[in-house]
Amino acid sequence: MDTLEKYAAALAQYKERNFEAALKILDEIKISVPQWKKPLLLEAYILREQGKIVELFLFAQKILPLLDSALPEEKILLSDALSLLGTACSKLAMPESATNFFCLGGETSKDNIDACEDISNAILATNSSEKFSINDFKKLYVEYKKYLSDITPYPRKFYNHKRIRVGFLSADFRNHSVIKWAWALIYKLDKNFFKTYCYSSVKSFDIVTEHVKSNVENWRDISALTDFKAAELIRNDEIDILFDLGGHTSGNRLRVAAYRPAPVQISGVGYMNSTGLDCFDYFLSDKTCAGDPNYFTEKLIRLPHSHICYEPSSNEEIFAPPCLKKNFVTFGSFNQFSKMTDSMLIVWKKILDNVPNSRLILKNKIFETASGRAFVGNRLKYFGIDIARVEMYGFTADYFIKYNDVDIALDTFPYTGGVTTCEALYMGVPVISLYGARHGTRFGLSILKNIGLEELAVNSYDDYINRAVALANDKELLMILRKNLRGMMKKSPLMNSENYIREVETVFKEILHRQ
Repeated sequence: MDTLEKYAAALAQYKERNFEAALKILDEIKISVPQWKKPLLLEAYILREQGKIVELFLFAQKILPLLDSALPEEKILLSDALSLLGTACSKLAMPESATNFFCLGGETSKDNIDACEDISNAILATNSSEKFSINDFKKLYVEYKKYLSDITPYPRKFYNHKRIRVGFLSADFRNHSVIKWAWALIYKLDKNFFKTYCYSSVKSFDIVTEHVKSNVENWRDISALTDFKAAELIRNDEIDILFDLGGHTSGNRLRVAAYRPAPVQISGVGYMNSTGLDCFDYFLSDKTCAGDPNYFTEKLIRLPHSHICYEPSSNEEIFAPPCLKKNFVTFGSFNQFSKMTDSMLIVWKKILDNVPNSRLILKNKIFETASGRAFVGNRLKYFGIDIARVEMYGFTADYFIKYNDVDIALDTFPYTGGVTTCEALYMGVPVISLYGARHGTRFGLSILKNIGLEELAVNSYDDYINRAVALANDKELLMILRKNLRGMMKKSPLMNSENYIREVETVFKEILHRQ
């Protein structure tokens, strides 16, 4: 095989997820044609897919100086390398660096589609940092809109359907956290008044995808369609309300919404902040979570209770708080490591220091590799946390069971947990949450208030520490919460799908008829 054929073979192995075979071929290419840069990028993508984030971070840094943006082919490679470095920084809890590299990647992207993906990633990363202001978000929104110059929106057209047509746009109709909040929306709108459509960008179907597909009225697979064709399909379906469930999360189709194929367009549920785009009229929130409206370009819909409806994916048995047998308290966070800021680790150290013999359990994909565990371990040590008091676990499908080893869950800030918080509470584990003015910081506050535990949500680091320490010293309260939290959730607005849907339906009718 010549060099191009070898590269094609390596690419084919990569697509089949035969990573070791692909790397072996790439090693041969690097020996025979060391000056060719393209194989380096494929190697970086393989590291990403293998979950070797630390290796990706180091490798991408080495690639950047080798690429010349003055050469057309290498400029494309440079854009990819910057994006990959942004991904690594984001996953390693370096949101400011991630935002910077994603923006640089957008500036060097080969087309508007890739640029929009990069800027979406940058916007998503900003949610993990306290250092970004409202103006910083607005600048990123302006940057994103630069790359919508190739899109001409449809003129708004209203219909007079007997049943309001609601279309849900998402890449996450699969085994994904969004589904645990979107079941009621997708399935339970009153069919006498509403007709539901799902516009799916799911790349790899799973059992959840098949379940959604077989149970919704109208399923549209747009994963292979261009943004224009997908928008055209939505327009031809005469959708009255288009509801985007992804915002700036991975795989989003915001460019489809930018065509404004529906007269009323809403975002929310799957993303915690404004899209910053003119094509969205509303953002679904609730009166507790809404926070400062200045962060939004959309009008905020403030539902009276909860803007999400939790659907548990497991009913594992709940056991007594582990501290009763172990004689020490175990804190835990199953949130993504990307959310664990320096400030958060400093606070967690103070909590551990103030609760003698306590332990901390962290559970996330980054701990599936030795390099990931070493990276996090070194970071914890840097902030003075005794690594002997920390247990690190990779992701497992039966992670619900692991909550039986946790007495108290510690939420992250400013990118709080959402489904993670619900799952901990459903397993009888109380959650200490910190909130601010930004919508995405207030998920814990909204969730806890809806189940009657608003006192576990606080608005300062000092209160966060004090609340966690006080709860750790109250074994009787921990036992009471363990026994009652699941029941409290089931009886709360957080899991009352009938009431939730009535509130959403009322809003849908109002916003459509006021146009």
